[in-house]
Amino acid sequence: MTTPAITPEIVREHGLSEAEYQNILEILGREPNLVELGIFSVMWSEHCSYKSSRKHLSKLPTEAPWVVCGPGENAGVVDIGDGQVAIFKMESHNHPSFIEPYQGAATGVGGILRDVFTMGARPVALLNALRFGDPSHPKTRHLVAGVVSGIGGYGNCVGVPTVAGETTFHRAYNGNILVNAMCVGVAEADKVFYAAAAGVGNPVVYAGAKTGRDGIHGATMASAEFTEDSDAKRPTVQVGDPFTEKLLIEACLELMQKDCIVAIQDMGAAGLTSSSFEMASRGGTGIELELDRVPLREEGMVPYEVMLSESQERMLLVLKVGREDEARAVMEKWGLDFATIGHVTDTGRMVIRWHGEVAADLPIAPVSGASPVYDRPSVPTPPRLPIVGAAGSAPMDDRDALLVLLGCPDLASKRWIWEQYDHMVMGDTVQRPGGDAAVVRVHGTNKGLAVTSDCTPRYCEACPRTGGMQAVAEAWRNLIAVGAKPLAITNCLNFGNPERPEIMGQLVGAIDGMAAACRALDFPVVSGNVSLYNETEGRAVQPTPNIGGVGLIEDLGRMTGMAWQRPELALVLVGESNGWLGGSLYLREVMGREEGAPPQVDLPQERRNGDFVREVITARLVEACHDLSDGGLLVGLAEMCLASDMGASLDVPREATPSAWLFGEDQARYLLAVSPDALGDLRARARGRGVIARQVGTTGGRSLNVTGLVPISIDEMRARHEGWLPALMAGGH
Repeated sequence: MTTPAITPEIVREHGLSEAEYQNILEILGREPNLVELGIFSVMWSEHCSYKSSRKHLSKLPTEAPWVVCGPGENAGVVDIGDGQVAIFKMESHNHPSFIEPYQGAATGVGGILRDVFTMGARPVALLNALRFGDPSHPKTRHLVAGVVSGIGGYGNCVGVPTVAGETTFHRAYNGNILVNAMCVGVAEADKVFYAAAAGVGNPVVYAGAKTGRDGIHGATMASAEFTEDSDAKRPTVQVGDPFTEKLLIEACLELMQKDCIVAIQDMGAAGLTSSSFEMASRGGTGIELELDRVPLREEGMVPYEVMLSESQERMLLVLKVGREDEARAVMEKWGLDFATIGHVTDTGRMVIRWHGEVAADLPIAPVSGASPVYDRPSVPTPPRLPIVGAAGSAPMDDRDALLVLLGCPDLASKRWIWEQYDHMVMGDTVQRPGGDAAVVRVHGTNKGLAVTSDCTPRYCEACPRTGGMQAVAEAWRNLIAVGAKPLAITNCLNFGNPERPEIMGQLVGAIDGMAAACRALDFPVVSGNVSLYNETEGRAVQPTPNIGGVGLIEDLGRMTGMAWQRPELALVLVGESNGWLGGSLYLREVMGREEGAPPQVDLPQERRNGDFVREVITARLVEACHDLSDGGLLVGLAEMCLASDMGASLDVPREATPSAWLFGEDQARYLLAVSPDALGDLRARARGRGVIARQVGTTGGRSLNVTGLVPISIDEMRARHEGWLPALMAGGH
């Protein structure tokens, strides 16, 4: 088999440095051929190997009594009682979604679904975290429309509800949007499947859709900066088929009931290459592949293309000897391709043949496990000064400031987005999008899984360590706010070029902050993804470590939400309010200033206040709850009024600086609606736990009434809150 000579230019085109290529020569004792070079390229890409982040990821806590499987598998696994587990993960599809927004976002959903059902779980919920550029940028509206259509088109067709997420806008994402997708599934604890190949002679089987040329070098592309001619990279974006994915889910889950699978792995980034090498590496085995047996949908494909294709809806399985006909019958019943393409060996090598000739012969361990691990130089982000209590003369009063914030891009209702998603399919969605966390019933039980996605990139830019802590704490609070016990997180760490010390400093700081918060809150990391090189022409995105949190509500009868149902309830503010305006949306949207240190995160206080709020929710002392974050107390109360379709009164303390008290973004805070009959019990519990809980108002009426301000009607707030995004998408902004 003849392949082109490997030149320095070809090595560079494959994203490998000169030192990395020298390492390859030492491993092989010879020059690689083009197929082998392509395999090294994708397996050693940032996307697959985490070579710039692995050293720091080891700081994250990954264990707890309820953690069944932490990082290293396709997804994380946590115990939810009654012989059941929740399986979940979050991943990025940033670069593909900027180049081709519909297919990029759609295949991001498809890929994260496969990560979950490949482990034996039925997917029950999808989430997404979306970051777009300036709303006035000429590409923003096109990207929003394409990404939202792609997420909805894939999730709706495959029949899994999209229940939660977040969407924010900032000019830092003009040239590189972020599309992070998360999936949560439920499985029987004794039916969790892993991806470690075992059993010499066991057949290696390909199942699902046919292989084409789409997505070749997608993993390498996802590990590189954009340039102005990024549109030329369209061939590296995969094309998804949600109907095939639905068939694949059902076929795999049926096959998993038959006890014939030794190992199973989806073909995600780097396709057949990563799936085969990872299975062999985890099992300490070798594999021989007959590549010409792979079902192909395009003429004239060569081994390089077959190994690196990222065509969607494909799985690789190791079966028990003699069970192929049984497995084939299941796959063919669902109309899917099935082919035995190899077998497990004990050689520790990957031998790939093409029509009888050896196309590649590589040692598994160095390719899969000996990629370079870099300790890249890092420079801490310079500290910013705190802004607390006052921020200078405001251009408007607090009434107008609230309306500005309710209609600003980050806080405006995202109903236009989530109404395009089927969030009720499967019939188990208990809390819909728009609240602190979505809740889905564990089918056939009275338990619920609470799910959320959180990050505040402006905090992370101002102080990465504080921002990392706050992202974890915010996910914790959102789960607490619906009455859930937070179990674990997944994450997707989106940063710029790690070869720049200031960017590496952001990554290191954010991970350090996340690790501290996870330890303090008993909130371990069980899965995740790192997405680097998110920049165009040297302009990086804001550091965005998105946190996906999962919690358990053991009795859905003790769940709460943002909406209260009746007037004359007491509004109780939990936590300290010092009027922290640094890094706040008030400072940015009302004062026109992006400055100041982000609010401090007091982890013992987060733990104490969160445990208290969950206790009083579980004791049924709370009729509504909302955590306070972006926009502070007044925005949080306005959001509760809109959810309740009822007004409220808020009393500003005489000693407070009104604007700072109303809009400060102090952390570890919740706003509760409590029956007057329960108020005494709640206050007594707060005192006993050293928690600050003070009544600040009452519910009722059709307006929001704040000391010193002209009342604001529900209708006026709703018009401002709901109007911005539809107007943008209609071309009105």
